[in-house]
Amino acid sequence: MRYCKRCVMPDTKPDLWFDDAGVCSACLSYEQRPTVDWAARRKELVCILDQFRSKDGSHWDCIVPVSGGKDSTYQVSRLLEFGMNPLAVTATTCDLSDIGRKNIENLKRLGVDHVEFSPNPVVRAKLNRIGLTRVGDISWPEHVGIFTIPVRAAVQYRIPLIIWGENSQNEYGGPATAAERNCLDRRWLEEFGGLLGLRVSDLIGIEGIENRDLIPYTYPTDEELKAAQVTGLFLGYFIPWDGLTNALYSVAHGLTTFSTIIEGSLVNYENLDNHQTGIHDYFKFLKFAFGRATDLACLHIRRGRLTREDGLKLVKMNDGKFPWSYLGKPLDRILEPLDLTMEEFIKICDRFTNKSLFVTDARGNLVKDKHGNLTKRVYDNEE
Repeated sequence: MRYCKRCVMPDTKPDLWFDDAGVCSACLSYEQRPTVDWAARRKELVCILDQFRSKDGSHWDCIVPVSGGKDSTYQVSRLLEFGMNPLAVTATTCDLSDIGRKNIENLKRLGVDHVEFSPNPVVRAKLNRIGLTRVGDISWPEHVGIFTIPVRAAVQYRIPLIIWGENSQNEYGGPATAAERNCLDRRWLEEFGGLLGLRVSDLIGIEGIENRDLIPYTYPTDEELKAAQVTGLFLGYFIPWDGLTNALYSVAHGLTTFSTIIEGSLVNYENLDNHQTGIHDYFKFLKFAFGRATDLACLHIRRGRLTREDGLKLVKMNDGKFPWSYLGKPLDRILEPLDLTMEEFIKICDRFTNKSLFVTDARGNLVKDKHGNLTKRVYDNEE
């Protein structure tokens, strides 16, 4: 493994690339921010919003996909400041936490109409299990639904403009052409939306799943999108995006955060809504030897809030811990709806672990401490 010389991101991250000086593409993207004319982009955003604003107030101006977290609360607050009348659309998470529900209710109290779509929980549990066992992502259906359900709502209600938050390819590193884009469309979804090579159509026939069970996870047809003239934009292209800033702004607008630092993280203000998130982040660690703590350390290092040395220390302390609980809910209870035992879960974990990235014994078996935690072979370039 090779690590970025500015932040602590390893080269195992998909879509990340390093320049000749050993600096990752995410750091290089952030380096360009001071050169951006943000005032001009803000004016561009105002012009776009004015173009889509309902002239007689008879219809919603745009759709904002929301989870109730810091970013969606920030998006809604900002759009209200621009005088927009958004329809907030929630694709319900897999295992909604009490804080998640509280924050959704708070978001509505900001003064917006809100639609919450809750997929069939029986089908959802099957999809969680299929995602976990086949591609190592328990959150596969949630990540698909986040991008398909608001678009289906846009088609259904004939609301052309969708305002998304950040472009993850710019914020976390990815192909330059994708990082520079200001819109989210079918191509972006298929390449970066978390499908992991598992297409929605591949699910038909697995565990009795039928085509009708997959309606929420199916992107509208090109004909439907054209008829509704749907346009999806990243707000982070027009306004400088920063998770901590969004969190502070959202807390001021009623967002509730967790009481302590969230398991596997460095902060208490993000990924608050879904108890399954700890499993999702853990599997990223198993596959690529970095987790959410690394993501956050890198974001703060780029913004000058952490030194690289301190970021590395925090990553070693918090990244990749076995997810015995998340937001206070024990792992066995999180697995219960999926009809998985703890033993079955651990076997799945081992199957998706990239053994070349972790310490193994003489027989090639993964070495774990008494808490079930793995040890990476390489923690930095100097080791």
